[in-house]
Amino acid sequence: MKPQTAGDPQSKHKWKRQSLRQLSRALAKQHPISPHTVGRLLRQQEYSLHVNYKMLDSRASPQRNDQFEYIQAQIQTFLEHGWPIISVDSKKRELIGAFRNAGRVWCLQPTPVQIYDFRSLASGIAIPYGIYDLTRNRGYVYVGTTADTSEFAVDGIHWWWSRYARYDYSQAPALLILADGGGSNGYRNHLWKFALQKRLVNPSGLAVTVAHFPTGASKWNPADHRLFSAISCNWAGEPLSSYDKMLGLLRATTTEHGLVVHATLTHKTYATEIKISDQQMASLNLEGHALLPKWNYTIKPL
Repeated sequence: MKPQTAGDPQSKHKWKRQSLRQLSRALAKQHPISPHTVGRLLRQQEYSLHVNYKMLDSRASPQRNDQFEYIQAQIQTFLEHGWPIISVDSKKRELIGAFRNAGRVWCLQPTPVQIYDFRSLASGIAIPYGIYDLTRNRGYVYVGTTADTSEFAVDGIHWWWSRYARYDYSQAPALLILADGGGSNGYRNHLWKFALQKRLVNPSGLAVTVAHFPTGASKWNPADHRLFSAISCNWAGEPLSSYDKMLGLLRATTTEHGLVVHATLTHKTYATEIKISDQQMASLNLEGHALLPKWNYTIKPL
């Protein structure tokens, strides 16, 4: 096996280049042996079957740790002042209709669903945009029916602020938003920043600070593991047969730590591929922070 072994010579991370059948044929010139026996002998030498192990992230930024520390510093500052902190993210698009939903549920008979998950068989689509209030352990889900755009995302945050937060944080002059690095609320997205200025900052009078998680670190977003994970568990095995049922399942989501979820539905049509010009970007009252301004910035009212 020595010429057929690859890997790190200083560790046990090794693998063979040939299949058991190929090794059996090669050994047959000296001694007849079956592929099964070759496998048994390999196991005696500490070889075993493995699948590829996902552990390398080529997208990881060298400034990843600096950003995480800065995010924690921002959170601490806002907590000390009693100002609102939210984590935002979009959940995957859901088909509304009799479609299989992963998971199991206790019942006498399984619910029949469509064999194929074709969009043409659905009565509509649902795009849940989650807003998680870190201070109050409250979730807010803005469900759209057209497209996951930056305008849709900002409208969801504005709904949360105008309906709930402006009463909970009536004296707060600022808001901290924690967001992923990509998608409808990505740091490269000009429409996201433009919509924040026009649809949230100016109407509310808030100074909105945005801190983006580093590329490839979206799993650390609290909206994912504190809000959407609980939602996925609550509706596991339940077909989202109607918008009303989906909203009911969202609102019924709770945890032992006291999570409460509010949800609403909008049928507003959101246009895609909207371009924001350099002139429009220059009109924003946007200030990048001293540390990593591409990921950290504050937008103030005009």
